[in-house]
Amino acid sequence: MTQGARPPEGRETRILQVDAKRVGDYIFHRQEESFRGDWDINLAHDSPDATHLLQAVHHLRKSDTPVAFPTETVYGLGADATKTAAVSNIFNVKQRPPDNPLIVHVSSLTQLRKLLEPQIVENRTLPNDLNDPIPSIYHPLISRFWPGPLTIILPLPQPSPFAPQITGHLSTFGVRMPSSLLALALIRLAGVPIAAPSANTSTKPSPTTAAHVFHDLHGHIDLILDGGPCDIGVESTVVDGTASPPAILRPGGISMEMLRKCPGWGDVTIGYEQGPQTATPRAPGMKYKHYSPRARLLLVNGHITKDLILKHRGQDGQVGLLKTKPWTEGQFEGFEQVPDAHAQLESNGSGPAFSGDLKNMNAEDGLLEPGYSNSSSHAVAQVEKYKITQGSPSSESHIDIWMIHLGIEATTIAHRLFAALRTLDQIGVDVIFVESVEGHQGDAAAAIMNRLRKAAEQQITP
Repeated sequence: MTQGARPPEGRETRILQVDAKRVGDYIFHRQEESFRGDWDINLAHDSPDATHLLQAVHHLRKSDTPVAFPTETVYGLGADATKTAAVSNIFNVKQRPPDNPLIVHVSSLTQLRKLLEPQIVENRTLPNDLNDPIPSIYHPLISRFWPGPLTIILPLPQPSPFAPQITGHLSTFGVRMPSSLLALALIRLAGVPIAAPSANTSTKPSPTTAAHVFHDLHGHIDLILDGGPCDIGVESTVVDGTASPPAILRPGGISMEMLRKCPGWGDVTIGYEQGPQTATPRAPGMKYKHYSPRARLLLVNGHITKDLILKHRGQDGQVGLLKTKPWTEGQFEGFEQVPDAHAQLESNGSGPAFSGDLKNMNAEDGLLEPGYSNSSSHAVAQVEKYKITQGSPSSESHIDIWMIHLGIEATTIAHRLFAALRTLDQIGVDVIFVESVEGHQGDAAAAIMNRLRKAAEQQITP
């Protein structure tokens, strides 16, 4: 398969706000079941939120143009995973390499089982059904982490129910059940599995707000469902239980420590390389450069100082600086703050990176997913402007420094990272220095560093 032409700009891209809690009543057909079981929605037909959601459902069913929607991780660019033309347009809109597989999203285990064995019509429970088409190695993970930010690798059923582009020519496919109520409702009402990579131009930072999606894809898609900012901020963990021992193919929202507490996963290994790989990728995000801003990104394994900036900035103009560590004594020497030049970076996209109609987009209708925090510590980071001086007193010059404190906790950093990269791009910096995240913070730090290594042009050790 060759990558097709990107749909020309000129489409009217609409942003539809949806609060999934207001679309209707969620009905579980077994009292003890969660969204993993069989469930349905009784729509509130007088609800604007339901009307917006149904517009997206109709679009997924009748159009081959993808729809952008939020998940708990990042915003996804979704299409019917069974329709070849619709899936092709995911690749075309994103300009995504054709051998980079997609993740399929489902709204229940019943839907997944029917994909694996189409003759299945009854509901099944976990974990003791020996005839379950879902391999038993995954039962503990599904029971604990679904719905949630975990993708599992399954053998591709024959004949395959999916468009051929889904797998990237592999004999397996990745699938997950998102915990975002809006994503679940969209998939359930559409009645089809949804293939959805991140809703951005390939290689760019993943979108965590509807404004980010609009910035990248306006004019190329018709609809963006705005459910507020994503809560986690990095993509799902991808695991392969078909391998022995089982392996993590991409770090994300579920840590290795959490996986190792599950039966059969005590010896799970790392199955990904720190940088882009050359072999056929077994999961999304393994082979190609990803998450990159327009500016050069330099990953600093330590603290950023004035001397380090002057040494490595080259001939670049404005400098972006992303802090993940507390200031140390003497580190701030040489930085002069520019008064009244700071700006607000808000996770809803209303900071300096976005303007016009989008500046009024807000998080009031954002979804609070079970098990995830949407605290104010995630919501706002300060953008501050400094200058540093170089040269002799007779010929000195100033370098503008735009600094964002991402925080020091890995979960907060993950939530802010992609938005911060986008903001610095919008400000117009030419190079971005970002401090590494300490490994003692576990797999949340590993997920962040995985993204930064794939985005970085160079790693620097002071």
